[in-house]
Amino acid sequence: MKAATSSDGDGPQGGSDESKRLIANAEAYFGFGITADLFGAARRLRWVHSAAAGVGNALTSGIADSDVLLTNSAGIHGPPIGEFVVAGILHFMRGLDVAIAQQQRGEWNKAFFVAADSPIREVDGSRILIVGTGGLGGEVARRLSSLGATCIGIRRRPELGAPPGFASVAGMSELDAELPRADVLVLAAPLTPDTSELMTRARLELLPRHAIVVNVARGALLDEEALADLLEANRLRGAVLDVFRQEPLATTSRLWQLRSALVAPHVSPVSPGRFWPRQLDLFLDNWRRYVAGEPLRNLVDKKAGY
Repeated sequence: MKAATSSDGDGPQGGSDESKRLIANAEAYFGFGITADLFGAARRLRWVHSAAAGVGNALTSGIADSDVLLTNSAGIHGPPIGEFVVAGILHFMRGLDVAIAQQQRGEWNKAFFVAADSPIREVDGSRILIVGTGGLGGEVARRLSSLGATCIGIRRRPELGAPPGFASVAGMSELDAELPRADVLVLAAPLTPDTSELMTRARLELLPRHAIVVNVARGALLDEEALADLLEANRLRGAVLDVFRQEPLATTSRLWQLRSALVAPHVSPVSPGRFWPRQLDLFLDNWRRYVAGEPLRNLVDKKAGY
């Protein structure tokens, strides 16, 4: 079996003559995505593996309407993203944003922390609403539940039950009922037609004032302008954001200036020394399965989009 690989970073830059030559007779393709150009040049392609968890660009290549198998790397990024989410939640729950601001001013002031209406909380006993219960959401739930939080999952098919780390799961139709009860909202779902624009202004307003919003999914799941409005009005405790509608985030975005927004440049999956060993373990196991005619891991439902 011949395979073609790409290492074009966060997205495919394919389409070069060399790439087209390599993929022409390949049965398998391994890269961060595949362009329509490359897919069209492939004559014998039977399997595409995306080194990313998201497969939106691959689905627009033409693969969605073909019988070519598509797998992704869902779960590979879960451990570092799970730690990033925990760190971001603690940043606001324990008031580290206030402590950092006071340190910069050389100010010793306990008022914010000890006030009767202080938003300072513990993870232990908190209620975490996680939209998306796959590899990423599962890693987040596993870590937070070990700290004593109650993790509630929102998933497309709640009848499949609660994965490890989740106390219970609910369907998308129950999202609005769950939001007012959430101390933290974590967006960990893939971008699909069902999740695009999911967190509208109206839904964000359902969250309690002390709530923290975390987005490590895709920027298009969330109304960033509405979020900025609510943060400016102190209507939410904080937001931990690693993904945005436009990347890099525009310098004019209000989110840069808000102390209650923790902005990261899409680095939550970064784990030097750990990413490629995990990635290759998954791909080589799937290679063995492919050759043996066994079911592949992380097989994407091309109609559902993940």
